[in-house]
Amino acid sequence: TAMPGLLLGDEAPNFEAETTQGRIRFHDFLGDSWGILFSHPRDFTPVCTTELGRAAKLAPEFSKRNVKMIALSIDSVQDHLSWSKVRAVGRCEGSLCCCLALKARGKAHAEQSVDKTSSAQPLTLSPCAQVFIFGPDKKLKLSILYPATTGRNFDEILRVVDSLQLTAYKKVATPVDWKPGDSVMVVPTLPDEEAKKLFPKGVFTKDLPSGKKYLRYTPQP
Repeated sequence: TAMPGLLLGDEAPNFEAETTQGRIRFHDFLGDSWGILFSHPRDFTPVCTTELGRAAKLAPEFSKRNVKMIALSIDSVQDHLSWSKVRAVGRCEGSLCCCLALKARGKAHAEQSVDKTSSAQPLTLSPCAQVFIFGPDKKLKLSILYPATTGRNFDEILRVVDSLQLTAYKKVATPVDWKPGDSVMVVPTLPDEEAKKLFPKGVFTKDLPSGKKYLRYTPQP
């Protein structure tokens, strides 16, 4: 994977790399934004090409959510530039995707990666595609690992971004199959009286066979 061993809550490696938009340092690239890093096995792979096009079409949606997107591959920046011009599925422009040209030493993490001009032996990316979502604090909020034969679901990625951002700033959680606008769940650590004050639209408890009242819902704040 692109960042082996990275767990939820870990800080993103502050690597430097040559990209389609010049040399970047990852933390500076993210700034105060949320960020999504997509790993790709190689450039010009069919499934990943359709994903690149979908990312291009959804760029305004991610921008509205203050999310920057960046893609990682082992190929050269020149290959990235050629690949991003595929017009049949959409074009990658502006700050949408900065495809990284990275190599790594042995089993080292991404922060030890160097660019294509290095003499380091490359670590070939495994045939899979991973999604890493980072918050403005540079910490990993979510990761999803896909096999290379299964394209990523960008509607789901948008959905989890909405959930992550909502639950980061409000004392709520999102239930199964939640979509923006649906009711949300009050976190268990919030006492009933405080919940009533915090959520003026009301708190509703779902009846359960056990009689326990721990499923508390409120309209999305």
